[in-house]
Amino acid sequence: MFKLNDSEKEYRFKTSGPKYLMEGPNMKFAIVRFKPGEDFPAHYHEKMEENFYIMEGEIDIYINGHLNHLVTGDFIHVEPGEVHYCINRGQKPMRMVSTLAPYVPVDKVEVPDYPIYD
Repeated sequence: MFKLNDSEKEYRFKTSGPKYLMEGPNMKFAIVRFKPGEDFPAHYHEKMEENFYIMEGEIDIYINGHLNHLVTGDFIHVEPGEVHYCINRGQKPMRMVSTLAPYVPVDKVEVPDYPIYD
């Protein structure tokens, strides 16, 4: 068992991006914050499945090129191998929970120039 407060960790990009509260041994747990206009490159995971739960704001998450517009309270599951791309097209910051399991230290494959369909 371990316990912490999210104020003990930092977002990857100081005020935005993922903030990992736990990494292993069985899962990865993060709070993610995107400012308006921010995105995260298209990628997939070979072994880990990923879940997103929107706590505040809205976000567009493309999965295998298809748009999923999510708002506060929405949940979405991404299977291993499914390419996903996230962008905050809203006017306010977005915060969401991201969980990945089973934990694999290096399991992200970026997909440059991935086509996005609306």
